[in-house]
Amino acid sequence: MRFLKISIHCLKGALMACLLQPALASAEFATGPVVENFGAVADVVQSVPLTGKERFKVVFDAAEQGEEGKRNRKFESLARFLNMQARAGVKPEQIELALVVHGGAGFDVVNSAAFQKKFQRDNPNAELLAALQKHKVRVILCGQSAAFNGIENDDLLPGVEMALSAMTAHALLQQQGYTLNPW
Repeated sequence: MRFLKISIHCLKGALMACLLQPALASAEFATGPVVENFGAVADVVQSVPLTGKERFKVVFDAAEQGEEGKRNRKFESLARFLNMQARAGVKPEQIELALVVHGGAGFDVVNSAAFQKKFQRDNPNAELLAALQKHKVRVILCGQSAAFNGIENDDLLPGVEMALSAMTAHALLQQQGYTLNPW
């Protein structure tokens, strides 16, 4: 009889686990509404809700090149930020974003010809960066990293700006009211 009690107890536990499964399932992530096809986010019930009146001026920093054949996750964060805020009620025109790129990530902002020459494949970031720039995201490359890596202005994707350095770009953006997103 003791064996039967343990089995029933185990069965109850297994049944409870099955019943709770939908509640424990992870949230559904989707792209949009601002940057379609990029920047998947989940809707969240907030305890610190946004009012829709917020204004954001945020700079992101990317130093590491994306994984081979994949988009740079740091670049994708800007699409996520735009989509996340819009879903929470902040209008896209109330958001100004910049991306400062340096180090190995500099290769992720070069045009198709330069990327093909270096890596023998297409730049997986080109479409994402073009989509971000449609929403007035500034993409700024560190000139010191570019010089070190042999990247010329003619090698850059359309709209990518060349700064004296990443340090200079960050200092200027801070003077313009941008805050640094550490992720």
